[in-house]
Amino acid sequence: MIQPYVEPQARTIDRSRTNAATLEVEGLSVLFQGLAAISDVSLTVNRHEVFGLIGPNGAGKTTLVNCLTGFQRPTSGRILLGGDDTSGWPAARFRERGVARTFQAGRLFKDMSVSENVEVTGTGLGLGLRSAREHARALLDWVGLSDKAQLPAGALAYTDQRRLGIARSLVLSPAFILLDEPAAGMSDAECEDLNELVAAIPQLFTCGVLLIEHNMRVVMGISHRIHVLDGGKTIAEGTPEEIQRHEAVLAAYLGMDA
Repeated sequence: MIQPYVEPQARTIDRSRTNAATLEVEGLSVLFQGLAAISDVSLTVNRHEVFGLIGPNGAGKTTLVNCLTGFQRPTSGRILLGGDDTSGWPAARFRERGVARTFQAGRLFKDMSVSENVEVTGTGLGLGLRSAREHARALLDWVGLSDKAQLPAGALAYTDQRRLGIARSLVLSPAFILLDEPAAGMSDAECEDLNELVAAIPQLFTCGVLLIEHNMRVVMGISHRIHVLDGGKTIAEGTPEEIQRHEAVLAAYLGMDA
């Protein structure tokens, strides 16, 4: 059972920076050596929802997330955070303004403790060490890693590393978090636990979630809306029920005849 989360106070942080209600993509395209990784994609992620992003390998999902977090410059189009044009923002600016993410490969500081991995995110966002430790303690308790707080992050099981990545992304309750395949490599039972964790984020953290996931049981089970990419282009968007019946999705993503 997921417990309520009470964020420790952080008086040094201007929380008005993370009050954006929408994260929008308008006509986004990304070219690599003339080849389109993303072509004219538009979507809107709202606060308080889980927004699924699916598609076959090479569909452009991670490239899109890289654009949404400042790790990749779009060739054309715009990204708006609460109506503000983010053109030219570096990755640090996105995080400061309330857009956080996890990575497929984890990107943990494996020689540091589990707690220190969360603390360093807090200090990087302007928290004092004491406040950062309080945030780390609360988040690790919420994701179920408090008993492993002093272990080296590299000693964690793979699934616990994914939980640690989620804890780091939630420091200071950002406006949006982008989760890149958090269920990869998990068993069915572990996926059920992850479902409960991710589904609780919008309400407990007042935070929108963009979820990239190949596990259809996960993405269909917790997403409010789903956007489907294929070959860098949008082929569908709708509720899980609508996506499951969409002929183009069945053909391109699920490998079924339309």
